[in-house]
Amino acid sequence: MGFRFFLSPPQMSGNEQQYVQEAFASNYIAPLGAFVNTLEENVKSYTASPNALALNSGTSALHLALRVSGIGQGDFVLASSFTFIGSIDAILYQGAIPIFIDSDLESWNLSPKLLIRALESLPKKPKALIVTHLYGQCAKIAEIAEICAQYGILLIEDAAESLGAFYDKKHSGTFGEFGILSFNGNKIITTSGGGMLLGKNQEKTEKARYYSTQARENLPFYEHLDYGYNYRLSNICAAIGVGQLEQIEVKVSKRRKIFEWYQETLHKEVESQTLEFMPEIPNSRGNRWLTTLRFLSPKVNPLVLAELLAKAGIESRPLWKPMHLQPLFRDSISFVDGTSQKLFESGICLPSGGALEKCDIDEIASLIQKFLKNR
Repeated sequence: MGFRFFLSPPQMSGNEQQYVQEAFASNYIAPLGAFVNTLEENVKSYTASPNALALNSGTSALHLALRVSGIGQGDFVLASSFTFIGSIDAILYQGAIPIFIDSDLESWNLSPKLLIRALESLPKKPKALIVTHLYGQCAKIAEIAEICAQYGILLIEDAAESLGAFYDKKHSGTFGEFGILSFNGNKIITTSGGGMLLGKNQEKTEKARYYSTQARENLPFYEHLDYGYNYRLSNICAAIGVGQLEQIEVKVSKRRKIFEWYQETLHKEVESQTLEFMPEIPNSRGNRWLTTLRFLSPKVNPLVLAELLAKAGIESRPLWKPMHLQPLFRDSISFVDGTSQKLFESGICLPSGGALEKCDIDEIASLIQKFLKNR
């Protein structure tokens, strides 16, 4: 279906084309090259992460974080249940066992209370926690980091959706031992496909770099003492990312403005407790990658609204279906209280691309209002 308004389309807005042409001129087309190095340095500068490794996806970054941390067969790894499956796939790649933790309504992200319940209830100590910063909004990361430190749990942050989000003026993905970013085509900045591993420890980050290039030894011929992966980012993709990152604060400001327009237009529905938007926890600045909301009446079916919007050329999407409800994980251990299931069944993601203007938001919100009047 051809949409007039997409959920989160890529937006070229700076020097991307110039940098791609420079990469072509240099003939560094394949993985590695000057723009890969520049993107890593610029991400380090923006996030204040000590180390950064450019990769072909956020999932690759998660996988390497687990691998260099010694996570392996049969190990328990705690994870947000309310997330995209890429957060969990990396656990399975290592033969580890995901343990799912539900969300809370204050953040829509992982619940610290349920995290403690899991740590006090499980038959053996988990090796790590992967916490997702959902839809660009920070989880209660300071509290979660404190719990992980108290129980001796490795903290990995899935900040795939939250580039440009800060808690206490510290960038998401820099509280744990590792953090990951995604530059997929629908993210706030894109490299077409790509990701970044953020790390506190230089030795572990360099080990991840080694694994990301097929674990090749530093010799004039190909020699391998271990196995690795083809996970590095191409210089062409990195050139796009360098141009995109130059505009990150502009892009975050526009996404936040789009959220404000939705909030202003639908304020009566909020005041009447017909719907509520995803909250932003105190002391944080989310990037509002996607504007998301949930309906507070069980009579409102967001899937029906999505069909109505699609007929008008407007793309929308349900909130993530929790991992503990996925058929793949039907036998998994989970610590849940129904929060993420409630959010999934009542919520929707609205168009949030940076090219949208106030009149576009008014049109979308008007259709939502008309839909609600008929419930």
